[in-house]
Amino acid sequence: MRINEQIRAREVRLVSEDNEQLGVMSQREALAIAEEHGLDLVEVAPQGRPPVCRLMNYGKYRYEQQKREKEARKKQKVITLKEVKLRPNIEDHDFYVKMKNAIRFLEDESKVKVTIMFRGRELSHPELGEQLLVRFADELKELADQERGPKLEGRNMTMMLVPKSK
Repeated sequence: MRINEQIRAREVRLVSEDNEQLGVMSQREALAIAEEHGLDLVEVAPQGRPPVCRLMNYGKYRYEQQKREKEARKKQKVITLKEVKLRPNIEDHDFYVKMKNAIRFLEDESKVKVTIMFRGRELSHPELGEQLLVRFADELKELADQERGPKLEGRNMTMMLVPKSK
C-alpha cells in the first residue's frame, strides 16, 4: 500500500475515515486535508480511475491487520508428516509395534508415510512389500484414509496415510 507522498497519481478519489465520499481532487489537496486532520492518506484501490485514497491512521490500521493475521495463524492447523519404516520380512510383533506408533501419529492429526526398505535381493519380490503395506492400511482403516497407495521408488516402497476427518 502506498501512503502520503508515495502516491503518484495526480488526481485521487478521497474517502473519509467514516466512508464518506469527499470527491475527486488533486493529490496535493488530499494530502493537505489528511495533514489537517492529523491522519495519513492511504491508497486503497490503486487500479481505480482515479485511484481511491482514504484518510486513516495508517499505524493503527497496520497494527489491526497484523493482529488479524496472527489470529488466523493461531487457528491454522499445521499438519506434520511422520514416517514409519518397515522391512519386507518383518516379524508380527515388530509389525504391531510399528502400527501402534502409526496410530499414535494419526491420533495427533499427523500424516503418516509408511516406508518399506528393500535390501539386496529383496527387491526381486516387490509384491511382498505391497502386501505388507496393504495389510498395514487394512489394519488402520478405522483411523486413516489412504492418500497415496503403495508405490515403488528406487529401493523403497511408500504409502501415505492421512487421519480420517471427524
